[in-house]
Amino acid sequence: MALTAVNGLPNAGQRLDGNLIRVGLDDDPRATPAPAASPAPAASNDTSAANDPASCNGVTFTRSLKYGEDRLNVLDVATGQSSGMRRPVVVFVAGDNFAGDGSTTAANPLLGEAMCFAARNGLVAFSVSYRLAPAAPWPAGSRDVAAAISWIHENADLFGGDKQEIIPIGYATGAFHLASFLANPEFQERDSHVAGAVLVSGVYRPTPDAGDGEKSYFGTDASKYDKQSALPGLTALDVPLVVAWSQADAPRFVAQGEKLKDLLCGAGHCPRFALLTKPGSPASVFDLDGAGGDLHERLRQLIGQIDARGLP
Repeated sequence: MALTAVNGLPNAGQRLDGNLIRVGLDDDPRATPAPAASPAPAASNDTSAANDPASCNGVTFTRSLKYGEDRLNVLDVATGQSSGMRRPVVVFVAGDNFAGDGSTTAANPLLGEAMCFAARNGLVAFSVSYRLAPAAPWPAGSRDVAAAISWIHENADLFGGDKQEIIPIGYATGAFHLASFLANPEFQERDSHVAGAVLVSGVYRPTPDAGDGEKSYFGTDASKYDKQSALPGLTALDVPLVVAWSQADAPRFVAQGEKLKDLLCGAGHCPRFALLTKPGSPASVFDLDGAGGDLHERLRQLIGQIDARGLP
């Protein structure tokens, strides 16, 4: 796949100045790094990623940028060589848990690989960490996504990104937080516009059969689950969506994906759809983990549609 061919954004030119793009950092962000609430690339120097130096050749990572007050409100960004043109922005909101103790989680090398691939193919890639229950129950995750998107709007140009082409990609728990952000304007902040979104293997309405971690975020009162559902608000969206899940997902995730797809189609705007052959991961958006299902092709089509719109 060559996203650069779709967007006319050659992977050439000078790298952005590292001092220029350190916006929103503490005086010494490396002295007390914030733990990641969702899987994040392994710590590395800003000039490359550690997991696969060959695939990250020419990619610059800037890490632990603060977008909010909590120590978990941080994001990483990967950029390739600049062409001098504004590039589409992908924002990974990836996480497997609604709850946790706030300690540092193990790095997800597939997220690092996906960010490197995106940066080398004409995109600017962010990954967002967010607060966890029980310290931060519903709707904290959605509000964190809103704050992160607002921060990216304000700072995307410093990384060579186009704030009019921001495409968030949510996985698992991250898919709910992203969906809830999209579905609830009251959670959004200024400059919360996105050009499209990708939702993979998410829960979009809490259910009584949820696990303890999920209930610690939503609460145990099932009478509130309809209010907390992202489904009604998603059907009112006017931005293009890609919806995906895996045939290897647990039945409730498959059912949630099918329900979302049916509701969107019933509302008159069917999403692009991909069925993965194994559980999704951040890398499946580019089929780097062999998940199949043409999710990478759906993203390419989405970016092409956004470019064709000529968004202001």
